[in-house]
Amino acid sequence: MSETRRRIYRAITADPGVHFNALVRDLSLAPGQIQYHVRRLIEGGAIVRHERFGRTHYFAPSYDEWERDALSILRRETAAAITTALYSKESARPNELVETLGIPRSTLEHHVGHLRECGVVERRYERGNRVVLSLTRPAETVALLETVDPHPGSRLVDRLERLVDSLLEG
Repeated sequence: MSETRRRIYRAITADPGVHFNALVRDLSLAPGQIQYHVRRLIEGGAIVRHERFGRTHYFAPSYDEWERDALSILRRETAAAITTALYSKESARPNELVETLGIPRSTLEHHVGHLRECGVVERRYERGNRVVLSLTRPAETVALLETVDPHPGSRLVDRLERLVDSLLEG
């Protein structure tokens, strides 16, 4: 394995779910170089490619489908904040999360939709038809959260999304 390929492999295994642009930025390599070596790593079975919500993420093959989905969405700052709040409360009504996190309801619903689609969050109805959200696999989710630190690019997109939502609701 070449030194460049080894660097890319180490970056992927050290930061599970890293996406292509982050590899280009963090490793200071040309996009074509990354594409070539990533393709070779995938063909050799050293890493797997996982596409979710418009981004391509890379993982060691040891991560199962649920973990890949969860890590892909937890890399987004707002989704991670929602997940952390749910973990600390065990369950919460959507309005509680909106108040706790200071985000518009539409932003919450957007991210909760992705979290539900990935099997991280479940929605149930309690007495009086009240919606309550909770984590489907709390212990596994918090372990994954500890491995994720949203990249600056992801944080900027999330913050722009919050700004637009607040302007639309205001």
